Amino acid sequence: MKNIILKNGLIGGLIVAVFSGISVYFHSKNLEDATLSYILGFTGMFIGFAFTFIGMKQYRDTVNSGTIKFGKAFTIGFLIALIISSIYVLVWLVELNNFYPDYMEKISASEIKKLESSGLNAADLQAKIDELNQMKESYKNPLFVIGMTYFEILPIGIIFSLISALITKKSK
Repeated sequence: MKNIILKNGLIGGLIVAVFSGISVYFHSKNLEDATLSYILGFTGMFIGFAFTFIGMKQYRDTVNSGTIKFGKAFTIGFLIALIISSIYVLVWLVELNNFYPDYMEKISASEIKKLESSGLNAADLQAKIDELNQMKESYKNPLFVIGMTYFEILPIGIIFSLISALITKKSK
């Protein structure tokens, strides 16, 4: 079981890491329009998290004689999703610290520019700017970055694990 979890987690994580790297690169080149970045990022997540299903099915068919209960399937999927998510977090930390150390500065400046041209009244505009500045300040804390990054990807992995467990469960 450990080999199935590790293998599928690493393959899924590699896929997510590659798509994440490409996504962040394109986003850093065009801060005003993140559409391509989001499409690439979520595509990588969906392809990567398909390995939660693959891992459950491999376990069911090769280790457990064609049967698997929901709880066992979900556990396998969750552990695969956790490996994939951890790789995603590590890749983001490497990207952020080595290639885009000014990422939050650029994102904040871009968002403030959008807000200023949005027509918000002065009080609402200032509240949004203060919120962005607080986020920028929080992003200086590595634990905050790690938590936010897990929060960005792990819920998707949990959903994939739940759906995959429902599909792959099979009793005798």
